[in-house]
Amino acid sequence: MYVYKLKSKKDPFQVYTGYTSNFKERLKRHNTGQSPHTSKYTPWEVEFVIWINSKEKAIKFEKYFKSGSGRAFCKKHF
Repeated sequence: MYVYKLKSKKDPFQVYTGYTSNFKERLKRHNTGQSPHTSKYTPWEVEFVIWINSKEKAIKFEKYFKSGSGRAFCKKHF
């Protein structure tokens, strides 16, 4: 599973964090407007992608990156 964070090229204050088993396909869906939540902020650029061998751990990492401390970590390190 991949955990990833995207930043809108149109509006750099808009970010999206998610997880998927097929990152290339998921990024393509974000950038072609096939994802309702992200369609109005296309195009998207990748801030980071992390491979995690466990779906359960990937879900926990995604949740962490969406939390206050996770956003602070990302801001400091990415």
